[in-house]
Amino acid sequence: MDKAELLARLKVILTPYAQDSAALEQINEETDFIADLKMNSANLVDVVLDIEEEFNIEIDNESMEKMLNVKAALEVITAKL
Repeated sequence: MDKAELLARLKVILTPYAQDSAALEQINEETDFIADLKMNSANLVDVVLDIEEEFNIEIDNESMEKMLNVKAALEVITAKL
């Protein structure tokens, strides 16, 4: 699975939680979940759970703490696949 496909699947996961739809449309590796998408910490937990389900992976607490932007999330997903 290439990075573009991972990003597309991640965007679908983020859609219900992102408060800034314009930022979601412009999503890229530098997109920050809190600053750009206006998500809160509870949303981040939900996103991690949804990522685990979507990709059939388990994300440990250490990895979860790093997942504050798209690039970090893609790195964690890639490492766990």
